[in-house]
Amino acid sequence: MHSSDSRLNPSGRSSALRRSRIARLAGTLGLVAALSGCNTVVLNPAGDVARQQGDLVIVATLLMLLIVIPVMAAVVIFAWRYRASNKVAKYEPHWDHSTQLELLIWAAPLLIIICLGAVTWVSTHLLDPYRTIGRIDRATPVSANVKPLEVEVVALDWKWLFIYPEQGIATVNELVVPIGRPLQFRITASSVMNSFYVPAMAGQIYAMPGMETRLHAVMNQPVQSMGFSANYSGAGFSKMRFPMRSVPQGDFSQWVSAVKAGGDKNAGNLDRAAYLALEKPSEGVPPTRYAAVDPALYGAIVDMCVEPGKMCNSEMMAIDARGGLGKAGIRNVAMLTYDKNGRSTARQENATPDAAVRRELAWVRALCAQMSGTVRDGSVKAPDDLRSLSGAGIDAPKSIGLTLRDDKASQRTAPVSLISRN
Repeated sequence: MHSSDSRLNPSGRSSALRRSRIARLAGTLGLVAALSGCNTVVLNPAGDVARQQGDLVIVATLLMLLIVIPVMAAVVIFAWRYRASNKVAKYEPHWDHSTQLELLIWAAPLLIIICLGAVTWVSTHLLDPYRTIGRIDRATPVSANVKPLEVEVVALDWKWLFIYPEQGIATVNELVVPIGRPLQFRITASSVMNSFYVPAMAGQIYAMPGMETRLHAVMNQPVQSMGFSANYSGAGFSKMRFPMRSVPQGDFSQWVSAVKAGGDKNAGNLDRAAYLALEKPSEGVPPTRYAAVDPALYGAIVDMCVEPGKMCNSEMMAIDARGGLGKAGIRNVAMLTYDKNGRSTARQENATPDAAVRRELAWVRALCAQMSGTVRDGSVKAPDDLRSLSGAGIDAPKSIGLTLRDDKASQRTAPVSLISRN
């Protein structure tokens, strides 16, 4: 048996304990040093809206600490005061009530909850993402003649499309905005639900297909930051990140001119055909710029009718609002499919617009006739039976002139009466 064995030598045990404590302390200090290099962008953002949200987080945390800290301190004090070795502590085994203690236990948390509720309610309305920006920063209100910069955002698989309608340009995975000008984002998605989040600018907001959400924000200082998807959306979700830059208005104008002039990142014009190619799932797409963009593209994306000749969601809802098409209208639902099961129709590789039209099952001639060159007259004919179309319906075009009669009602114009079939 060795006399130097730390299990038998008290000095050896104490030395080992000291070394263990030093190692733990060094590890803790190392973690603190590593965390000091983190970018606390949520609590120190460059945008006024995000700064107000960060202040709200701090205020809510401090209010909750007013309860948490005293409770933690009381636990330590009680454990020390009534420890087993303290023989002078007052022992009252039959104590069961204290009005003062009950008042403290219930009143303090209730007051904190009331304060939290008031702060949350006020901040929820002030920081409503649909609310127009009223100030640039704490001391600078928005001028009445300042027009917000509108940016249309589309969440694709797995990349971000930004359309600047006022400037007539578009970018993929690159967002540049001017400093000191209110920003209005109109946000949608092409396939699955997603979430648009730039921590340095404002809070996250969801992007959903067939719908539009909005976000108002403003940037107060130059910054280079990152935006990303905050909602899992499939295999390429982790790469749905994009650089965001806020620059002075003059630099922003120069950037817009550079995009319009083309360059190494330029991909030409963004029309519907280019969008359908861009919409296909892809990962790690580098920043791309489009010198021109179809002004009606974003509306078609929200309406789920980018494909040539496809019935739009708003058109189908208008038909439903007038009474619908009965069983024949069920076919129209398939046209609005935007998920992976709907891509096999008009989004197949090498599919031509004419082929896409021929594959559709039902078309309302009154709507399709407006799309010159898309629907051929030979592909449209009257249905064999009009009874399924005799709801409130929309009036048939005057050029068709078909009417329905029944035994009790006077003559009325038939609802949409011509349907194309394969």
